Amino acid sequence: MTEDAPLRVMIIAGEPSGDLLGAELLAALRMRCARKVEAFGIGGGALIQAGLTSLFPMSDLSVMGVSEVVPRLPLIQMRIAQTVGAALERHPDLVLTIDSPDFCFRVARRLRAANPDMPIVHYVAPHVWAWRQGRAQKIARYVDLLLTLLPFEPDIFIKAGLPARFVGHPVVTRVADQCHSRDFRARHNIADDVPLLAVLPGSRQSEVDRLLPVFGQAIALLHAQFPQLHLFCATVDSVAETVTETAADWGCPVIFAADADEKFAGFAACDAAIAASGTVSLELAVAGTPHIVGYRLNPVTAFLAKRLLRVPYVNLVNLILGESEIPELLAGECTPQAIAAAIAPLLSDHSPARRKQMEAMSAALHALGQGQTPPSQRAADAVCAFLNERGIAT
Repeated sequence: MTEDAPLRVMIIAGEPSGDLLGAELLAALRMRCARKVEAFGIGGGALIQAGLTSLFPMSDLSVMGVSEVVPRLPLIQMRIAQTVGAALERHPDLVLTIDSPDFCFRVARRLRAANPDMPIVHYVAPHVWAWRQGRAQKIARYVDLLLTLLPFEPDIFIKAGLPARFVGHPVVTRVADQCHSRDFRARHNIADDVPLLAVLPGSRQSEVDRLLPVFGQAIALLHAQFPQLHLFCATVDSVAETVTETAADWGCPVIFAADADEKFAGFAACDAAIAASGTVSLELAVAGTPHIVGYRLNPVTAFLAKRLLRVPYVNLVNLILGESEIPELLAGECTPQAIAAAIAPLLSDHSPARRKQMEAMSAALHALGQGQTPPSQRAADAVCAFLNERGIAT
């Protein structure tokens, strides 16, 4: 292959978050590489707009839960075979899989068996550190390089024999661009001295059903303490009706996010937040919003989680820092009284608890790469270095 020939990259993304990551990385590769970059594989709107030719609609893979997966197993199996066949037929210089481990790793295993020399890089580490640490050794058999979003992840996989590089979390750039709070309160006629609390009960119906009653009772306790309390809710379409109907009984003015820009502007305008666990904690950190995590599981899942979980925290800020800086009220500790007691000091501008959280969130974001080279560029640099080491010019 001459250096004048295009660099052929097969990108496989199975869900919207991976689609966006892939589009940003593809754009960064085109800026970084001397060779023209041609991309094909599986992607959604973002990757297709960035120039990827998709083998089939990414929506074929975007399913969640047993009830959705089982009826579509024949289609998913067919798509795995189709993806593997396309890679073996077209011989790309690189296969780049992004997140979606259930699909991507099945493709990677088959490719490794059929062509051991095909370079395979995976972007976004599976959370084996939380549940199945032994899985890292299995992944090392069919992935050549892992690009991670969290700074503590490379060591885990390197010890298992898989080269890994931390490239940064996209939240530090993507969310920061949308956190403009200055006019949010004015737009909604909320004075600067009025306490504004974000209520974020999650995106899955089961978790929303478990958390909303508890959050609602905590809001009642806080409202008694802060009579001017206003609320802000950001949710997703699948649970919006449940949240809206429940919020009508909270007794406080409630603002609902209309879109992503409004969501992050609202985060930045809020004094504090009650949130389910997940990436939303990092989004709140970028917005500079102190918060607590409240979460309940069904009894069976809680029983299993207590025995299988391999990490001391569930909040990503705490995991990154290795310290308990963001209060985590889980299972039996997730009560209205505990939530209200943890939130109340965060609604005061000058409280030690608020100041301590602001310092912790800033440290965590710095560890994630905030203010440094954007993650997509760092990922592109890592991919190019990997290819160059294998004698593939970029």
